[in-house]
Amino acid sequence: MRRGDAINLSNRVRRSPFFEATLAAGAQDFTIYNHMWMPTLYASAEEDYRALTERVTLWDTAAERQVEIRGPGAEDFVRRLTPRNLDRWAIGQCKYLFLCDETGGIINDPVGLKLAEDHIWLSLADGDILHWVKGLALGWGLDLSITEPDVSPLQVQGPRATEVMEAVIGPSIRDLKFFRFMETEIDGAPVVISRTGWSNERGYEIFLRDGRFGNALWGRFMAAGEPLGVAPGAPNQANRIEAGMLSYGADMNCSNTPFEIGLRQFVDLSQEVDFIGKAALAETRDKGPDRLIVGLRIAGEALPSNTTRDPVFFGTEKVGEVTSRAFSARAGANIALAYLRPDLTEPRTRLSVDVGDRHVDATVHSLPFIVTDKRA
Repeated sequence: MRRGDAINLSNRVRRSPFFEATLAAGAQDFTIYNHMWMPTLYASAEEDYRALTERVTLWDTAAERQVEIRGPGAEDFVRRLTPRNLDRWAIGQCKYLFLCDETGGIINDPVGLKLAEDHIWLSLADGDILHWVKGLALGWGLDLSITEPDVSPLQVQGPRATEVMEAVIGPSIRDLKFFRFMETEIDGAPVVISRTGWSNERGYEIFLRDGRFGNALWGRFMAAGEPLGVAPGAPNQANRIEAGMLSYGADMNCSNTPFEIGLRQFVDLSQEVDFIGKAALAETRDKGPDRLIVGLRIAGEALPSNTTRDPVFFGTEKVGEVTSRAFSARAGANIALAYLRPDLTEPRTRLSVDVGDRHVDATVHSLPFIVTDKRA
């Protein structure tokens, strides 16, 4: 969304608490995510990538909305929504979850935050999951409070993220472990801070619990990060493909199961919980998926990110499709995520990708493309 473009900024599409701050910081392009404007580009794709991979960036990810589930039995209810085993879910711990429908198809892949035994957030990818969750609770006759709270995340991502966080929070932030969170205040603003984020770099999410502090909180982090070269940023296509991180809606949807995307470790069919899609997922496991997602390294000059799915060929036979691709400066190549027949997923398998009006050579690559120390 560039200034002057013919886009109607009506109040039907929501603005985040950081919206004005991102405009002042030079946001050039936006997408609509969970019915909210979300910045996607600032200086340029190349400069934003370098800032993320070499220094540190601040993102407005308030469009990552929360479903808040409160009341006795909240955790038992969440167990019925996901195939992941939650037996060891501790208060203060984040859990990556799949929400599946009755066919075993993925309808969202949130991160769950357990604030108390009866208080859980589902931090969503793009999708109207609030309606799904409320409908299930009502249908099952459960007395739970299910709402979208006033919670809006920022992300601090990059190799120097911890230094920025320490400048704002203090040295105690270094004790926060990967996929754990803490509750605190920043200049009077109530926040939850987690060691998570949607990048291949070290990072944090700051869940603001009062939108009135939005622009001030953005400014606080930008000021703290200025000596470290902080730049405004956004989820980066090349960086997340390097990590093998899948984007809901782009790389998976309700037609895909966790087995197809290589994340069967988040499905426990042996647990007693009769979660939604359990029978269908058991059938898929026994049958085996007919496609799997893999990495592809695509030859030739740098290609722009795709806006449609590229067909993949083995010889003259179409055998799959690229879901996401980008040029990676660190890999020195075009890299992509693609669904292929299971018999063609071995690394170094030679294929070709139909890019526009031409076939380009490609080889299967294991995921991730780039390994970082983000979990350290």
